Amino acid sequence: MTSSSLALPVRTTATSVRHPLAERYAPLATTILALIAIWYVAALAMNWTLVRDGFEREETPYAVTDVLSGTMSAERPLLPAPHQVVAAFLDGVFGYPPMAPRSLVYHSLVTLSATLLGFVLGALFGILLALTIVHSRVLERSLLPWIICSQMVPVLALAPIFIVVLGALGLHGLLPKSIISAYLCFFPVAIGMVKGFTSPDPLQIELMRTWSATPRQMLWKLRWPAAIPYLFTSLKVAITISLVGAIVAELPTGAEAGIGARLLAGSYYGQTVQLWAALVASAVLSSGLIGLVGLVERGVARRMGAH
Repeated sequence: MTSSSLALPVRTTATSVRHPLAERYAPLATTILALIAIWYVAALAMNWTLVRDGFEREETPYAVTDVLSGTMSAERPLLPAPHQVVAAFLDGVFGYPPMAPRSLVYHSLVTLSATLLGFVLGALFGILLALTIVHSRVLERSLLPWIICSQMVPVLALAPIFIVVLGALGLHGLLPKSIISAYLCFFPVAIGMVKGFTSPDPLQIELMRTWSATPRQMLWKLRWPAAIPYLFTSLKVAITISLVGAIVAELPTGAEAGIGARLLAGSYYGQTVQLWAALVASAVLSSGLIGLVGLVERGVARRMGAH
């Protein structure tokens, strides 16, 4: 009687702990809650002096609770509280028509167009480079070090040079930003695809040669299928880098639209809440793009027979 009455709660607890959703999302939820708590504490600490000095400057009597409340609702805080950022983000998304200059949807679409064009250009160039390198040992030794060196110079230093040179050539608007995005995102694709194209086992390559397979047949029947996992892994990295490149490219151009322009305007006028809302918009955009690549990856894997 006693043992059976004790067994039921133990079994219930074990079942709830082993629930798939709990096992999958509990660590993520715990991490997010911990980060939000740290963020609130940091906002309180960083804005305390700012709010207290404001009361003293205006010679207004205040209590500790007034300062505490002020740190969570300051108009231009050093570090906005999470609820301020969420409110500014929702206001930017839903508070204006999608094509209004103050809408975050409008600015995100401008940056997204440059990101996607740069991503396509960079991914195609990276795959082409990888194909060239895999089929020529001379090019592997001569090109690969330069590809690695190309990423050693900060894009913040290169972006103004690109903009000036391309502007002198008559290229303005979307294309210069896309070229900077492509410059950044071709690298992970090239390196990933070189690894993917060379991943087949040497015995498989020798077997194809014994069957008198041509280089083109070896590419389509052996190397390309083996490189698919590497391709999508590198594409997930590349599309986020492409977004960063598009945002960085908007800074030196003095663009009036785009997430980079939003960040620049926020820094000029000390609108830290606007800055953080634009950062959240870029994070949401990046997550959506990675999810889109992941969906394409699942579709391709399903067509290739993966379960």
